[in-house]
This record gives sequence, C-alpha cells and structure tokens, in this order.
Amino acid sequence: MSEDKAILTAIVDRVVEATHKEQVDINDLVQAIGHASFTPVLLLPAIAVATPLSGIPLFSTLMGVLIFLVAVQMLLLRDRLWLPQWLLRRQTNSARVRSVFQRLRPALAWLDTHTHARLTVFVHRPLIFIPQIVCVLSGLVMPFLEFVPFSSSLVGGAVALLAFGMLARDGLFVMLGLTVYVSPVLLMFYVT
Repeated sequence: MSEDKAILTAIVDRVVEATHKEQVDINDLVQAIGHASFTPVLLLPAIAVATPLSGIPLFSTLMGVLIFLVAVQMLLLRDRLWLPQWLLRRQTNSARVRSVFQRLRPALAWLDTHTHARLTVFVHRPLIFIPQIVCVLSGLVMPFLEFVPFSSSLVGGAVALLAFGMLARDGLFVMLGLTVYVSPVLLMFYVT
C-alpha cells in the first residue's frame, strides 16, 4: 500500500508525536489529528479502549463519551468537530499512551496493507448511518462496562473496525465490526 494510504500508521505516528511531554490531554491528540477529521478522531478512542489502557479507572467512560460525541456529530453531518473543554482537558501519562500505540503499529500497518475500496455500499449513504448509529450506542454503553474490567475492549475493537471501514471506504471492515454486535444475538437464538 502506498504511503498516502497508510491511514492507521499515519494516525499512530501523529499520536506518538503528540506525546512529547510528560502528560498528554485529549486536546493534544485531537489537535494532532485535526478537528475536521471526524472518523480519525472516532477511531482514536476506539483503538485506545481496545487496548490495556481500558483497565485505567474511568478511561473507558471518557473514551465512551468521546466516541458518543463524535459519532453523534457525524450523524448530524457537522462540518467541524466540537468537544467540551472538560473532556479536552483530561490528561494521562504520555509514556503509557506512546508505548501502547508503538506496540500496536505493526498490526495496524498490516491492516493498512490489506484494505482497499470494497463493498462500498456500506460506507455511503444511506447505509453508512448504520455503523454511525452503532457507534453512538456503543459510546453510550461504555460507561456501564466500566464495572467489568476490560469488557469495554471488545466494544472498542468493534467501533475501531467500524471507524476504520468508514475511513478507508472498506465495507468489509464495517461488516466485521457489525458482526461483533450481531454474533451474540445470533448465538442466543441458536442456543434457545
């Protein structure tokens, strides 16, 4: 895959660059990605919550709020992202964030090389509203998953697949993300 299509690794590199000081806040990360970049900003907390960072108390809740706010604004077709100052000021240890994202980089680079425009009907209107609505609902449920350690990681991984699929215009990743939500329901019907 060409360098200009290395979506995930470019995001990881921007995150790592933003962690040059001792503490990093959400505003630093959003600034690194850009306020007009809804899907990359949606992808960032989803990837973060799918990692061991979700074990930090209230981390999943904050990432869920961020996912919810970004996804709602995507649904409303806003042209610029707005986030409340109290959320943008939330900080964490830069070294921890940098370490997690640097370890993820090889896997994300592999994903970058295995994506291309396919099943694009799922990443255009009207069907793109389905993954966006699922992301809104996922953001709403994440604070409740805080009570079961690392349970939000599965939801974060699913949102990451949805966001990556929308960003790369690869409907296969959107389908994979939706499968994470549909599989338990199908399993319940199969067992009963």
